[in-house]
Amino acid sequence: METIPFSQACENNKAPILSVLRTVFTDPGVILEIGAGTGQHAEHFARSLPHLTWQPSDQPDHHNTCRARLGRANLPNVLEPIALDVRHRPWPVGHVDGVFSANTAHIMGWQAVEALFAGVGELLGPGQSFCLYGPFNENGRFTSDSNARFDQHLRAQDAAMGIRDIDDLNVLARFSNLALADRHPMPANNQCLVWVRTGPA
Repeated sequence: METIPFSQACENNKAPILSVLRTVFTDPGVILEIGAGTGQHAEHFARSLPHLTWQPSDQPDHHNTCRARLGRANLPNVLEPIALDVRHRPWPVGHVDGVFSANTAHIMGWQAVEALFAGVGELLGPGQSFCLYGPFNENGRFTSDSNARFDQHLRAQDAAMGIRDIDDLNVLARFSNLALADRHPMPANNQCLVWVRTGPA
């Protein structure tokens, strides 16, 4: 029997994230998920938001991780997962109406985070949204002791990783014509940040 990859973190956060996505992605359209991982988010959100078409993607070495779960779910509004390295542009993505990513910014190196925002800015049209979930610092400080410990754990694995500060992300966002429109507190000292594309396409 095939083992389906599973993430307890995804299981814990999928309902709170869904409550945000219901308010952000209200119109029919295609949503690109960057870092689909096990596919738990893709399955849950596509099943719960049938007006959306979900496009899972992940690093080339991992983009098939979600295939077993999504194949079993066999949802009509989930597309085949694609290989996407945010640092390599142009991205192999067609038209999308929004972008979602969870727990990616803190495991990417800073150059990849820069590329993430630049790529999202190029992909989205005016008024379209980018939702980014995860732990974030504010005003150069950790928002909890647990986040400080988590950051230390990340940097011990790879010095390029670490929890990102919202102010730093907003600098990248402005260069890509993205404006922070909303911040949603989430369980376990996480947040769901929503940027909206401004200006001309």
